[in-house]
Amino acid sequence: MSSDPPEIPGASPILDDVAVLREPYGVPVDDFPPEPAPSSLQWALSLLLLCLTFCTTTFAGLFYATGFFGFRNFTRFLLQPTPHTLLASISFAFPLIVILTAHELGHYLACRYYGMRCTPPYFIPAPLPMTGTLGAFIKIKSHFRSKKALFDIGIAGPLAGFLFSLPVLWIGISISRLAPKLPPKYAGMVFGEPLIFKLIGMAALGYTPEKQDMIAHPMAMAGWVGLLATSLNLLPIWQLDGGHIAYAALGAEWHKKLSYAAVAVLIVVSFLGWPTPSYLLFALMLLIIGWRLRFYHPAPLVDEGPLGHGRIILAFVALLVLVLSFTPIPITT
Repeated sequence: MSSDPPEIPGASPILDDVAVLREPYGVPVDDFPPEPAPSSLQWALSLLLLCLTFCTTTFAGLFYATGFFGFRNFTRFLLQPTPHTLLASISFAFPLIVILTAHELGHYLACRYYGMRCTPPYFIPAPLPMTGTLGAFIKIKSHFRSKKALFDIGIAGPLAGFLFSLPVLWIGISISRLAPKLPPKYAGMVFGEPLIFKLIGMAALGYTPEKQDMIAHPMAMAGWVGLLATSLNLLPIWQLDGGHIAYAALGAEWHKKLSYAAVAVLIVVSFLGWPTPSYLLFALMLLIIGWRLRFYHPAPLVDEGPLGHGRIILAFVALLVLVLSFTPIPITT
């Protein structure tokens, strides 16, 4: 996920900013010299957070490695992990870190391509039993110079993360196990399966969702979490990656309408999994952020006209990735 520099809602800084930027150089915005790269201290903080996140995701991997055997067994494995459970935990943590890193480096490299100032990827460690992390982000500290820059930076992260998720899913699902389908009351905790998860399961494992349950390997669950992160970031809401793509491709008016509609749909979808409304907290957080920003997306400094056929095709690719990655009911208990 990327984030943008704060803007004053209701202001119209674009022409003034362009004038200020052009005045000292007398050159087009795209020809400006690149802004400074992140400092060594910022990279050191990024590395520290990465190491901490690896620890917390390894902890979360025990949740899958122990097969949900309850708190007592989980505690025993946590205090005295066997080589097998430790390896299984790392097989969740390492691929997930790779997917998150690919996503954020996609944003970072696109920012640096356009000479924009941003932080390195910052990971968010969290000792949560399901993921071990709240994801990662970069902080963009420059105005977007053009619609094309906004589009490219927004789409680079989710596409990179999705591409890295595919081999993780294929390998993880290939080493998973199949079992006869249990009645819902005996199934316990069930994870919803995105469309791409089912398709890979059918191709790699001969999975039949209507007749079988998949006992997913921790690596497959790392890919599942990667898909969840990709799909949420691709939602066309405010300043999520999908919001950047929608703003660049459709303009400010349609971006705002899509944001309202997508938040409303996300709230409704949350109640499909009642009593586990999985997306509700996320949707409410987006509403609060949108309200604080008056549902405003910063405009790029210049509007150089249509994005071109290539980027429009990529926008449809992003929509396809969203459809393949999103699961309406991620968890039921």
